[in-house]
Amino acid sequence: MAEKFQGKDINDLLPVTKSRNAKWWYSAVHNVTAMVGAAVLGLPYAMSELGWGPGIAIMILSWICTLYTAWQMIEMHEPEPGKGKRFDRYHELGQHAFGEKLGLWIVVPQQLMVEVSINIIYMITGGNSLMKIHQILCNDCKPIRRTYFIMMFSSAQFFLSHLPSFNSISGVSLLAAVMSLSYSTIAWIASLDRGTVADVQYGSKFSTAAGNEFGFLSGLGAMAFAYAGHNVVLEIQATIPSTPEKPSKIAMWRGFVVAYIIVALCYFPVAICGYWAFGNSVDDNILLSLEKPRWLIVAANIFVIIHVTGSYQVFAVPVFDMIESFMIKRMKIRPNWILRFIIRNIYVSFTLFLGITFPFFGGLIGFVGGFVYAPTSFFLPCIMWLILYKPKSFSLSWFVNWICIVCGVLLLVLAPIGGLRQMIIEAKDYKFFS
Repeated sequence: MAEKFQGKDINDLLPVTKSRNAKWWYSAVHNVTAMVGAAVLGLPYAMSELGWGPGIAIMILSWICTLYTAWQMIEMHEPEPGKGKRFDRYHELGQHAFGEKLGLWIVVPQQLMVEVSINIIYMITGGNSLMKIHQILCNDCKPIRRTYFIMMFSSAQFFLSHLPSFNSISGVSLLAAVMSLSYSTIAWIASLDRGTVADVQYGSKFSTAAGNEFGFLSGLGAMAFAYAGHNVVLEIQATIPSTPEKPSKIAMWRGFVVAYIIVALCYFPVAICGYWAFGNSVDDNILLSLEKPRWLIVAANIFVIIHVTGSYQVFAVPVFDMIESFMIKRMKIRPNWILRFIIRNIYVSFTLFLGITFPFFGGLIGFVGGFVYAPTSFFLPCIMWLILYKPKSFSLSWFVNWICIVCGVLLLVLAPIGGLRQMIIEAKDYKFFS
């Protein structure tokens, strides 16, 4: 039975479920926008921390593992296709698997941490790209603080955050998806064209054994960060119509497979070519390492800004949905433009403040990649699958799920250690709001 507010179905009032007329390609577009972003720019740096063999192996295993867990989530979205019961949000599926209260406590904090942290990182990414453009086009100008560039980037988010529903950002998301493919292509082609730097090194990145070990752990986190799209998979599927003859999972899976092929075409060439060209000297954002041709690097950074503008919204809409749902259901506040205006402006201001306070791009990716993204992308779907479908012990499904769970838990435990150490090192010489 659908929950009501003043006679209206609450789902019709919330941004995720307000509109259910999405096509299969909406799934492809939103998932590319969600997956390919700041992560792809940090992959060459992650490769420099992991090395050739482990880096490529971990990237392939992560791609396969997260494709499998996404398929599980798409299958679990609708237990009986066309019968009306759909788990439109990650926490709703969690409540179905773990219980009404426990499910909320397990899923909501983790999902919120993912979405808020990725929005903070996108604030930093957008600001960094604006700063890079300024440095290239005006290298004789007086330097401008990174803080101001992040604030410039945030202005678009204050505007776009007031679009009413997930489907209403489809145009922005399509443009963002095209941009992600464009700047990823520029990054690896420019790296190939640049060739290897003088005395390129592919061995130990750090001067001490401890540095190499912690760096390896941080690299694991960066790889986990690259596969963070699971946090909006159910919310994207919620926008697709469903009937017994044509359940939502068909269109959603079709779009997701297309998206994952595009993800592979972006991730692997950028990681391999970027590391090949710069070796251990690569920056934590590959576009910061590339200097020439100037016009191409400027174009790539413009594409990054457009992409993370759309990607910010893909991760922000589920947060708006969660907060507005709480306000309507628990606080009994009338859903109107005033509520949306206040909630969304406060949220964008919050991510802006944290972005200009802690702009540690590389360390943040390593830390939150392991601590926050590993559970929701690597092993929570597997745990819920084991609870709901109960595959036979020692069957293929049972083994695959437990392998993903073990790998995900190792990521959760090990990766944040390296990222936290890197953030501490970066913070030593950092002046707040510089």
